Amino acid sequence: MAPTPRPGTLHNATEFVPLAGASGILAGAVRHSAGRTFAVFLFSAVSAAAAVALPAALGHTLDLLLEEAAGVRRAVVLCAALVAAEVLFDALEALVGGATSARSTAWLRRRGADHLLSLAPHRAADRFSPGDLVTRLTGNAAEAGTAPSTAAIGLASLLVPVGALVYLALIDLWLALVFLAGIPLLALLLRAFAQGSSDSISQYQRVQANIAGRLLEALGGARTVAAAGSAERELARVLAPLPELGAQGRRMWQVYGRASVGSGILVPLLTTVVLAVGGVRLVGGSLSVGDLLAAARYAALAAGLGAVVGQLNSLLRSRAAARRIAELLALPAVRHGTRPLPADGPGRVELRAVTVSRGGASVLRGVDLVVPGGTTLAVVGRSGAGKSTLAAVAGRLADPDEGVVLLDGVPLTEADPSQLRREVGYAFERPVLFGETVGAAIAFGPYEPSVREIGAAAQAAGADTFVRLLPGGYEAPLARAPLSGGELQRLGLARAFAHAGRLLILDDATSSLDSVTELDVGRALVHDVRTGTRLLIAHRVSSAARADLVAWVEDGRVRAVGPHERLWEEPDYRAVFADTGQDTGGS
Repeated sequence: MAPTPRPGTLHNATEFVPLAGASGILAGAVRHSAGRTFAVFLFSAVSAAAAVALPAALGHTLDLLLEEAAGVRRAVVLCAALVAAEVLFDALEALVGGATSARSTAWLRRRGADHLLSLAPHRAADRFSPGDLVTRLTGNAAEAGTAPSTAAIGLASLLVPVGALVYLALIDLWLALVFLAGIPLLALLLRAFAQGSSDSISQYQRVQANIAGRLLEALGGARTVAAAGSAERELARVLAPLPELGAQGRRMWQVYGRASVGSGILVPLLTTVVLAVGGVRLVGGSLSVGDLLAAARYAALAAGLGAVVGQLNSLLRSRAAARRIAELLALPAVRHGTRPLPADGPGRVELRAVTVSRGGASVLRGVDLVVPGGTTLAVVGRSGAGKSTLAAVAGRLADPDEGVVLLDGVPLTEADPSQLRREVGYAFERPVLFGETVGAAIAFGPYEPSVREIGAAAQAAGADTFVRLLPGGYEAPLARAPLSGGELQRLGLARAFAHAGRLLILDDATSSLDSVTELDVGRALVHDVRTGTRLLIAHRVSSAARADLVAWVEDGRVRAVGPHERLWEEPDYRAVFADTGQDTGGS
């Protein structure tokens, strides 16, 4: 029976198609939280309507009080109700807006992480540093995630100046015309703010990512830095972009400050002019005292740029952050097919005219190689010869720039990805383990092996003995398990053995094992692990000698393929092992 895929496993990365640019990212976030975004808009609009209605109600109440007319109590109750409504719906807006931002942020992070995992491992590394990727998926996603609620609140906030201007015209048309005379100045102020702020925000986020990348590099090499006594020099390197960050931060605040100062001058000026004209109209009997009070308040609401500028600033930050996420999503994902592998395939691997380039240089050049099904093939060569790249394209962790790779006659680009991952197992020189416990780390993969299979895989990898000595054994928390480099490699081998399919690729996965343990693992690989094709990146003579065939790689080409005993007759072949510092004994 076919293994059952684990929940949450990404089966077809092409499901996540990158949206078109920053606008597409933000539009997608709005669609994802459409219901909540509409609720934020509704609450904000009701609050804005209450804020716009309040000055008219207060003015009417004042007139009733001055005239000692009936209906004062009703008018006071209405004013209280409008104030309560504004406070209540502001609170609802903040509550639902926060939830919407959190939901949108989670969606953006999931989308970015899924797309990142859908890439060939070298694609993102060639374009972005690890620190830059972390910044894009954390801080930038959080800023972009606020866009739905910010847009909803910003759209609703426009109701305040528009509604205030309408009310002002209803009170007195002359007051509205006086105010409209200052609108072009307000428009110029907003335009200058938007243009200046957008570029400074983008540059600020770029420098932030640069610092994050340097810090991540420093933390990854903390032991080397400590051993070299270069902590101060490394700290200076990490913080070197701080002056530029400070300059961009000051530039942002200068743009914001100029807009605030401009509005701080223009708004009181407009309000004063409206009040002056209103006073004249009051003396002439065209306005009541209550009307003048309401007109003064409406002039302030109509000219108030604080809320508009604040929302615009947030949207500009969101757009700049979304642009950085869009750059990640623009990287083309690995394309998969739906063609099944033959049910009884022996695991025959074939590389035809495979060429791979990295950074403009060829790593593999026109490689032709056939690994018969059920064969153990050792790949040997000097450092930089292209061995790991060959292993990567053989199991489709990378695609060749030219040529084709086939497994049992099926091009890997056409194979069903879920079946391909079940049938191709990997073990690496420096394995990264996932899971809460040691047992879960071995079980991690495209399907969940049984407890018995986990134990058998650990025994085959020589890991069962030390795992049982851990407090809790296989249930020991992985994060607190004291593992040496060799023990970590054995757990990585156990994980590969537990998911061994028709093709098992060991990329220098025994380099940290002593010779005796490596010999035991080699024997177990033959007798205790599912039968199939083995592709071994080998540095030891003993590993090459135990293989059925050896592929000798040199300068990105396969120089020769044959049994170790025959190749050993070549002085250049023997020199490969001498260069690696391994023993140079024969077979």
